[in-house]
Amino acid sequence: MLELFSGSLDTKALYDKWHVLASERNFGACLMFTGVVRDEEGISGLSFDLYEPILRAWFERWQEKAKAQGALFCMAHSIGDVPNHESSFAAAILSPKRHVALEMIEQFVEDFKANAPIWKYDLKEGERIYARARSHKIEGSGLLA
Repeated sequence: MLELFSGSLDTKALYDKWHVLASERNFGACLMFTGVVRDEEGISGLSFDLYEPILRAWFERWQEKAKAQGALFCMAHSIGDVPNHESSFAAAILSPKRHVALEMIEQFVEDFKANAPIWKYDLKEGERIYARARSHKIEGSGLLA
């Protein structure tokens, strides 16, 4: 399950939905991760662009890895502006056993940071400034790099 939202994420609603999903499937683990925008370097927030077809393909590869372990990934990400101290990224892995969830969530989040087709901008003094120093070239991205 991949969901995209304009602006900040309603993490409480997402967590409630994912917890219910885990309960309905009788999973013993519902491990969640949330990315929170930090107040640093004078920014008032972050802004995000993404390329949905590549993001969905990337997510589906992870969903297949999870499925092979009897697990399920859930993810939500923001499009557009997210103020400091609000959430732009949330992910959960639901699994029958905790060890699967604990192992997979770190790999998922690290791969997300390195390979998901999402471009980050700093919001500073009313401007949207591409965060080039904190960005990564995505393998196979061609013109989108």
